[in-house]
Amino acid sequence: MPSLKAIRTRIASVKNTQKITKAMKLVAAARLRRAQDSIIAARPYAQRLTEVLGDVTARLSLESPASGDESHPLLAKRQIKTARLIIISADRGLAGGFNSNLARRLERFLIDEKGNYPNVEMAIVGRKAREYWKRRLGPGSQYGHAKIVAEFMAATSDTAVERARELAKQATDDYLDGKIDAVLVAFNEFKSAISQVVQIETMLPIEPAKLPEGATRFDFEYEPSKGDVLSTLVPLYIEITLYRAMLESIASFFGAQMSAMDNATKNAKEMIGNLTLQFNRARQAAITKELMEIVGGAEALKG
Repeated sequence: MPSLKAIRTRIASVKNTQKITKAMKLVAAARLRRAQDSIIAARPYAQRLTEVLGDVTARLSLESPASGDESHPLLAKRQIKTARLIIISADRGLAGGFNSNLARRLERFLIDEKGNYPNVEMAIVGRKAREYWKRRLGPGSQYGHAKIVAEFMAATSDTAVERARELAKQATDDYLDGKIDAVLVAFNEFKSAISQVVQIETMLPIEPAKLPEGATRFDFEYEPSKGDVLSTLVPLYIEITLYRAMLESIASFFGAQMSAMDNATKNAKEMIGNLTLQFNRARQAAITKELMEIVGGAEALKG
């Protein structure tokens, strides 16, 4: 049985850890509120932009099967040889399964979709995902068709716009140059403080929306021209999609961290109770032993 001093030291250590986890929970809860407000504000605009672009693309496809290729290069669909996979993770841990769930989902995706994406270029945002995939990619790996081509620190609410704009420009330029044939983004979508769902969304090529039955082939009047409008609209769509994904990831991280720290605080409380009980039993045993020694010594003196 551990000594009383060892148990007392362990109790003090767990209490200090409990203070840290409780403080981290409160900080994560405060940051979650701000992150949640940001994502709620960004979702309607991103959703509406996606709907508008999907509707325009659908009407272009009604005009002519090849109209997407003729209207704008970013709407061109070609055989996928190389895909750009943008992975959005976090720089820190202590957030439950936030990073590990994303990694496991991507592992399954790379294996199951290898036929559809023969070569995958990873642009990784966040230190945790970068460290994870650097250990698993390379010659002889089951993910040999994937490689890391760009690395970034995790975005914050203040840097998300610039990071999204930078990634969108790289992906757009490489798509136009024919270096890549598809662009996807993987991130944790925020559902609630205790629920985050890993999503893998395709940004390029753009999937036309489904028009209602009997929709006519009418199109809009474009000013200054169809090409100029699409040259602005398509890159903006990619940028806003990445921006929303980063905000979703930020909110998901703080939600996962708050839940993890709450569980850690409760576990610490339970551990302190068990250690206190063990300490009391050890102290009682020590006192009983001392009493028995005193009684034994007194009986020896009588003899």
